[in-house]
Amino acid sequence: MIKKGETISVEEFDGYAVVTLNRPREMNSISLAMTGELEDCFLGLEKNDSINAIMLTGGELVFSAGMDIKEMNELSDEQIEEYFQAVSRYLIKIYSCKKPLVAAVGGIALGGGFNLVTVCDIIVASESAIFGHPEIKFGLNPLFYPLMNIVGMSKAKEVIMLGEPLGAHEALRIGLVNRVVSPENLMTESLKIVKELAGHSPKALSAVKRISEIAPKLDKAAAIEMEIGTSALLFLSAELRSDLRNTLQKTKENKA
Repeated sequence: MIKKGETISVEEFDGYAVVTLNRPREMNSISLAMTGELEDCFLGLEKNDSINAIMLTGGELVFSAGMDIKEMNELSDEQIEEYFQAVSRYLIKIYSCKKPLVAAVGGIALGGGFNLVTVCDIIVASESAIFGHPEIKFGLNPLFYPLMNIVGMSKAKEVIMLGEPLGAHEALRIGLVNRVVSPENLMTESLKIVKELAGHSPKALSAVKRISEIAPKLDKAAAIEMEIGTSALLFLSAELRSDLRNTLQKTKENKA
């Protein structure tokens, strides 16, 4: 099923969804309308029990050129606070999504487009991908926190303060992206990952996302206790017990 909005399209499949930025004439620049549609979209997908994983892309040619500069330039002083609150809301909604999110990045992902990439869980980049925060050169502060959590404090400062573009292979070298593939394989490889995620336990995936957010803030003992405690809660699931019994039975049959 395909749902088309003003600025995005959403395709729902068996266990996963593909969200595509759809402003090709504007190089998928992020307008206020797009932030609202993305916020509503992820709110709906998170509540949809038939969707276990999500892919976010701008297509093979361009991910996003960033925020819609033309729209920003037309903001009155009275509209600025509301505008940036809307940007904050949509990024928080995506960043806090309980379901795993794969970004498939082809072409440029600049400024606000780069921000959107960094709030995803797994990033697959085409060899054509270019990442960057040119807004620092115009006097705006790029989004630091999500990038820091991916590449570390020192490298995040370098990327943001210099504002120089990063190619796909450099992005892979510094740990910004998980995989680099040829342009023609971007969608195939990204969908392969999303489909694999969709086949895993939704509760376990959600637990992993929660642990990844909390564990780094704890000391060693507290982190291990939290993770093992989460395992204990998951082990109480009748579904998990059933899967384990089936796995053991298949192992016995293969040995026979």
